[in-house]
Amino acid sequence: MQIHWPQHPPLTRGALNWVFVVDTMNFSFWPEEESQQCEVTYKGTTYTGYMTLCAAISRAMEEGIPITDPKYFSKISVEELGHVLRSDNETPMPMLTERHQVLTEGGRVLLENGGSFHSFISQAGNDARKMVELIVKKIPSYRDEAMYEGKRISFYKRAQILVADLWGIMEARGEGDLINMDWLTMFADYRVPQALVYLGALRYSDTLKETLSNGELLCSGERKEVEIRGCSIWSVELIKEHLWKVVQERDGQTCNINSVIIDFYLWVYAKQHHKEMAHIPIHHTRCIYY
Repeated sequence: MQIHWPQHPPLTRGALNWVFVVDTMNFSFWPEEESQQCEVTYKGTTYTGYMTLCAAISRAMEEGIPITDPKYFSKISVEELGHVLRSDNETPMPMLTERHQVLTEGGRVLLENGGSFHSFISQAGNDARKMVELIVKKIPSYRDEAMYEGKRISFYKRAQILVADLWGIMEARGEGDLINMDWLTMFADYRVPQALVYLGALRYSDTLKETLSNGELLCSGERKEVEIRGCSIWSVELIKEHLWKVVQERDGQTCNINSVIIDFYLWVYAKQHHKEMAHIPIHHTRCIYY
């Protein structure tokens, strides 16, 4: 498994703080206009979207800014964070105020729980499910929930991707595996649903397709938005079950592919084939959850 970072951080405990900072601010990168993308250049490569955040954090570290130290980022000012996340063009990083709020909140939680992401997450042992539950319990900005037909729906996109990135680092360091990784779902955002529609695993109604094509902003928690995310999760679960069945029938052995691996594949696929998918609209929702 490969984590899609522009500059892989050193495989130390400090890398875990890097992951926490990035995943805490990992939301809402889509531009108001395709021609107006926030851009960050790092080591000769110009990045857009989610990659701008990764590049900006790595750039700040090279500039001597202790952006991965909870003592620093728990008290960072909006202006200081704006400098860290500065764009190379006139289009700024979206939602700077919200990113500042969630980052300082997360920093305070880490300081109250050992002073690092490693100390904090160690409370959950090596159980992926307990890690997600710990994150959403202790850090309010990770509580990605909605009400649907009178029931509470929990997506926990950023909490799950934080645990998945930790899993990736542990594997890279040869430090064993996490249990209950199969409990994690795909990370319900706006890019993977587009890939699922493109590949025929998901289908939008004509009415929904027209709504999205018109660029209508969907509010976080509204029915259309919840259904797109929920159906995307279920589509990936069905894909996973089908893969398990195919491998079992073909090879006579258990398949170890989980929803996280499928999500990572689809996310990279969507980035690589974005031109071919341009006719399929993504849903636009400005929120801190994805």
